[in-house]
Amino acid sequence: MGCCFSARIKAESPPRNGSSSKDSGKENGLSGQSSGKASAPPTAPPTPRTPRTQGEILKSSNMKSFSLSELKTATRNFRPDSVVGEGGFGAVFKGWIDEQSLTPVRPGTGVVIAVKRLNQEGLQGHSEWLTEINYLGQLHHPNLVKLIGYCLEDEHRLLVYEFLTKGSLDNHLFRRASYFQPLSWTIRMKVALDAAKGLAYLHSDEAKVIYRDFKTANILLDSSYNAKLSDFGLAKDGPAGDKSHVSTRVMGTYGYAAPEYMATGHLTKKSDVYSFGVVLLEIMSGKRALDNNRPSGEHNLIEWAKPYLNSKRRIFQVMDARIEGQYTVRQAMKVANLAIQCLSVEPRFRPKMDEVVIALEELQGSSDVTAGEAGTSRDHQNVRRSGHSSRSNGPRQHRSSKQSETIIREK
Repeated sequence: MGCCFSARIKAESPPRNGSSSKDSGKENGLSGQSSGKASAPPTAPPTPRTPRTQGEILKSSNMKSFSLSELKTATRNFRPDSVVGEGGFGAVFKGWIDEQSLTPVRPGTGVVIAVKRLNQEGLQGHSEWLTEINYLGQLHHPNLVKLIGYCLEDEHRLLVYEFLTKGSLDNHLFRRASYFQPLSWTIRMKVALDAAKGLAYLHSDEAKVIYRDFKTANILLDSSYNAKLSDFGLAKDGPAGDKSHVSTRVMGTYGYAAPEYMATGHLTKKSDVYSFGVVLLEIMSGKRALDNNRPSGEHNLIEWAKPYLNSKRRIFQVMDARIEGQYTVRQAMKVANLAIQCLSVEPRFRPKMDEVVIALEELQGSSDVTAGEAGTSRDHQNVRRSGHSSRSNGPRQHRSSKQSETIIREK
């Protein structure tokens, strides 16, 4: 979008209608062991929704209420070497619980969890904690992160998630550490499709939710590179009845938020579609939406890239050099065209998310043969191999770079 910096803006809202945000430039470490496929169809929250009390939210969430003692045991008393990420909400710790009873077990046994602990001295608090429970306690889909439970004990507020071993898309696209191998074209398109499916579900008549903070840091990957959306602190119920939009204070992340929303505070599903277009362009280019470290004229990825996206001869100037030879010009142009549509200045010209899903599914089913298929074999195997897991002493999966990310809150 037209901003030259990436920042989280937030404001207060009642629970269930999207309260204050979570962390911005950093990830939350929501993670999990996931199969990518659900054994049962996605379920939806009851409709119509009405504002609910804290007691009603916690009672209806159908999640485990953990004691602080249980989570201390699961995380080895929140040891520093158990930290897998930090954000505005607080630190995220790696822990272990029994798969059936959900009771703490010794490290290396049972299933891995991510425990997010509220920083009492932080700028975010109880309302964000409750909002996360309110949404993820009701929304269930293969491409949404799973919230297992929570802890509410005295001043302590914690959330317990499944653990996604590959961390965030943000890390894989933008971190240059040796343990973050460049994602292949095949993997990138799979992640884009998975994320699109998650957004399409949120926009469906069953869920009727506007995500409002779609970005690479909030897309987490499991061991087989199945993508799941995380961090629902800014989620908002969609417009009711014949209303075309929801009027809110401007909240989101600069660089991803739609221009009309930034200008008016009018939030629609098409706001999420714009954000998806930004992420799709980041996936293609391997560049952040906003980065002041790039040469003059290239700070804003969208403004810089748009002139190249319609040209078969110039599209390669946008594409990530690390995946050169892994796609055809036809494939690149199809993705570029989809990004252009999603980034339309006029919201009415943007596609619906279910249309985006169809376009990406058609691309995956394309008969185009990529020139660099052999070079992507290892990632390809990881996508198809069930039960694959990364090494336990791998990277800190959920800590994203601070680069070009600042937290800003509306007064």
